[in-house]
Amino acid sequence: MGSRTALRTTAVGIVSATLIAGVGPVASAGTGGLRFVDITGDGGTTLKANVITPAGADGTRRYPLLVFPTSWGMPQVEYLAQARRLADSGYVVVGYNVRGFWQSGGEIEVAGPPDVADASRVIDWALAHTPADAERIGMGGVSYGAGISLLTAAQDERVRAVAALSGWADLIGSIYSGRTQHTQAAALLDGASLVTGRQSAEVREIFEAFRSSDLSKEDAMLAWGKKRSATTYLDRLNDNAPAVLLANAWGDSVFPPNQYADFYEKLTGPKRLQFRPGDHATAELTGLLGLPNDVWTDTERWFDRHLKGEDNGIDREQPVRLKSRSTGGYEGYPDWKSVGATNRKIALAGSTTIRANVNSGADGGLVLLSGLLDQIAKVPPMASIPLLPRRWAAVWESGTYRTAQQVRGTARLHTTLTPTAGSGTLIAYLYDVGPLGLGKLVSSAPYTFHGRTPHQPFGVDLELFSTAYDVPAGHRLALVVDTVDPLYAEHNPTGAQLTFSSPANDPSYVSVPLREQ
Repeated sequence: MGSRTALRTTAVGIVSATLIAGVGPVASAGTGGLRFVDITGDGGTTLKANVITPAGADGTRRYPLLVFPTSWGMPQVEYLAQARRLADSGYVVVGYNVRGFWQSGGEIEVAGPPDVADASRVIDWALAHTPADAERIGMGGVSYGAGISLLTAAQDERVRAVAALSGWADLIGSIYSGRTQHTQAAALLDGASLVTGRQSAEVREIFEAFRSSDLSKEDAMLAWGKKRSATTYLDRLNDNAPAVLLANAWGDSVFPPNQYADFYEKLTGPKRLQFRPGDHATAELTGLLGLPNDVWTDTERWFDRHLKGEDNGIDREQPVRLKSRSTGGYEGYPDWKSVGATNRKIALAGSTTIRANVNSGADGGLVLLSGLLDQIAKVPPMASIPLLPRRWAAVWESGTYRTAQQVRGTARLHTTLTPTAGSGTLIAYLYDVGPLGLGKLVSSAPYTFHGRTPHQPFGVDLELFSTAYDVPAGHRLALVVDTVDPLYAEHNPTGAQLTFSSPANDPSYVSVPLREQ
């Protein structure tokens, strides 16, 4: 047995044992029973799956069907806790390992056309082999399962409801936002797939092109990502009009919240958007272990309303539901644009030059860990703003706020940049700064440029990652810009400098969605 195969076998045992331990007995007395099955996917690929039917199902009635593709790198037992709950409440539930991972056949396609075709084949199998109702079909999942569910709903009109949790609508807008490689996120995905699956030659090539920063391959990479993004098939999705629930975490370091919010605004069918504190897939984690969980509770309510027709009140709630990173309560809004309706500008006056290639001490944190700490302990990444070396970091600060302020939505940076080289990278950070100068990270985002004329100024417009954060009275906000962050690739040549200016006819500013608490 090869080392990678041995590691994969050990890993599946550990993950399976953990998940099954979390759900208790796999088939309880109240559930119709669990079956592990093989389903033939696209091109004859074998998909390892499990199916749970409601207790007492005898073929005399039909039940709504839920299909859950697994997350990236997770075994097929991932959803058993929720599958049991849903089967107990009257659903046929099929969970399956996507192609290329664990015991399923084929190679990893990263939500490519074969993955979408597989999902439709799973639906076909369920309709032929279980008491599933062809008129009441839903799909859902976390991360990879969320992306495949959205893409399938755009192609297969039988899917009438979707719960896309911690997923993506725009793949390139997620891990290549600001034209910058999110290197930690990509390394996490690459490493997990090498251990738990089999990459296709195309996927290996894409990972290598992503890592190498080869601009000659950028167009091909963008086209590859576009094919795997639900935004590309928005018209089809709106024509099919499934009920779509989108849920994500403010600090998702793999699929940032902005791309979900933008996608939500363009959907025309029944829809709901939810953001909570956390990092990638951490908001759903306790539910996968069989513990009480808001995300999964709302997911079941969503399916109950749109597949069972239950009048459970979800239609009478505001469709955009947010939970602040600073407090424990939920807030409702009629739409996304109402979240950040009040914007205040902080002027970025003067001319400031910073040197590249050195980390100033302002960082976005670590993939998965930083958002999780913010979720559990309300401890975001921090920096001492007075101690940041101005040689490598540009800093602008607001005045002190006499009353508590709420940041809700998306901050936007506008500035004029003059580089000494044709390519470069900057990262913008928005901090909540206390009386002693300690800054807590509110939001950030990277920006990369190529093909610019050295020493020629140009305008920069950058959206920071959307958030919900409360600034205490007596604090102020600070915008910090530097050139190095472990989360991202840097494209500044050695010795490069960046100059930020604020021309009279085009003043620089950061616009913050801010209102009094």
